[in-house]
Amino acid sequence: MLWVAFVGVHALLIGVEYLNGRQGSWDVDQLYSWWSAQAATGFAIPGITDAWVYPAFALLPMLLAQVLAGAMDYVFAWGLIVTVADALVFGMLVGRATSRARVTAAWFWLIAALALGGVGMFRLDALTVPLALAGSLWLVGRPWLGSVLLALAAWLKVWPAAILVAAFIAVRRRWAVAGGAAGISAVIVATVVALGGSANLFSFVGDQTGRGLQIEAPVTTVYLWLAITGDADAWIYYDQQMVTFQATGPNVDAVIAAMTPLLVVALAAVAALGAVQVWRGAAFVRVFPPLATALVLGFIVFNKVGSPQYGAWLIAPVAVGLVIDGRRWRPLAVLTVVTLAITQLIFPWGYDALLVLDAGMVLVLTLRNALLVALFVWTVVLVVRSRMPQASVARSLL
Repeated sequence: MLWVAFVGVHALLIGVEYLNGRQGSWDVDQLYSWWSAQAATGFAIPGITDAWVYPAFALLPMLLAQVLAGAMDYVFAWGLIVTVADALVFGMLVGRATSRARVTAAWFWLIAALALGGVGMFRLDALTVPLALAGSLWLVGRPWLGSVLLALAAWLKVWPAAILVAAFIAVRRRWAVAGGAAGISAVIVATVVALGGSANLFSFVGDQTGRGLQIEAPVTTVYLWLAITGDADAWIYYDQQMVTFQATGPNVDAVIAAMTPLLVVALAAVAALGAVQVWRGAAFVRVFPPLATALVLGFIVFNKVGSPQYGAWLIAPVAVGLVIDGRRWRPLAVLTVVTLAITQLIFPWGYDALLVLDAGMVLVLTLRNALLVALFVWTVVLVVRSRMPQASVARSLL
């Protein structure tokens, strides 16, 4: 039943994109295919010859889809790549389906993917989910391999670095975690430099810090309501360079400047809290899942960018929480699915209404952002309570 559901969910996510005008896969259809075509012809190689919004390693799956696109549509090729990557890790997670916790986590993964919709599959973020999940599950028994997978995911999109930080704090063999991540990172950096991309190696950092307030970000909610209530200084505009809709309003430049430092401080505070709990004796099985999830949520809640695919980031750490401590994590998993379903309602189905500042859709977005904040607070509380006694569940890990 699990594998039937797996095939059905992935087929549905791909099929819907061909029925709804590829709203969720626009980036893949227009940007990924364009970037990879340029690289394949040698005209321009994003992240190597040109500055890019992503790490250079992110070009690899795009080029793979370009190769497959010789025999099929590029969007379908991307969906096939994601499906294969998911299947490999799904099989690892489920095994022979003898662990109820793992089966629960597998069902959560499928339901969450369906709740988020096509945008969760047709973005780079989709490939980080199986890498982050496999890496997290292997941290105890195979910390080198686990950290390598997490680092590879971080070189696709930065967010899995949050799970790496949690792993370094919570895993006893933390220097193995650091060594694995540093080793694979050195290989990637050396490859980019050898290809002549040293000047653009970290260009993605500058592109992110220079962005404005994307309309879906939690911090932007205030400006959307200001625009609705008639503030002449607040409105939505399209940023052609970043290919996204952003908002402006009173003191927006100061808010933009403050968001990156605030993000860093918030993540540092959560990491410090986790480190204190580990120092005071909190076990890996109690502190790692909430710490990893809280750090990932911090990346979302305090970010000035709020793209809908960010919801996919929650799948891996919440699934790990279900594997380790299913009873405690089931309510949080349910709230995560609700949050992802609302995210899909906003994009793609209600996005046009949001762009014209429909009050109902802005209210829906406000609810979604409030749920993200609630999840963040919830997981931080779990970190605080991580020293409470509990029977060992380490056997549920590989």
